[in-house]
Amino acid sequence: MTRVARLVLLLGLTGCAGAVSERRDGLDVSALPADVQSDYALFAQRCSKCHSLARPLESGITEDSYWHMYVEKMRRQPGSGISEADTVPILRFLHWYSVDRPKAAAASTADAGGQGG
Repeated sequence: MTRVARLVLLLGLTGCAGAVSERRDGLDVSALPADVQSDYALFAQRCSKCHSLARPLESGITEDSYWHMYVEKMRRQPGSGISEADTVPILRFLHWYSVDRPKAAAASTADAGGQGG
């Protein structure tokens, strides 16, 4: 049991983006569109170092300009591990999550509702 506890602690401290951490706090990668998966993986790895993934995912932010300011602020935090190059895929994922995903869900709901007649 001690070995298992150490492994769990080690994975948590290294920011491992394995299946256990993704399902615990974030999204199930296998349920995401293929073109979003690598962006999400980077987002999950970097952003979970300092806070839960629920913090940004449940923030209600839908404006790309606000996401840009938010990610820049987080990037400047000591130990965040977010490089300037990381901001592009992180912002791309956040745009998909907060703008494209809800639009697709609304369109899917509208399509399903229109077929009942």
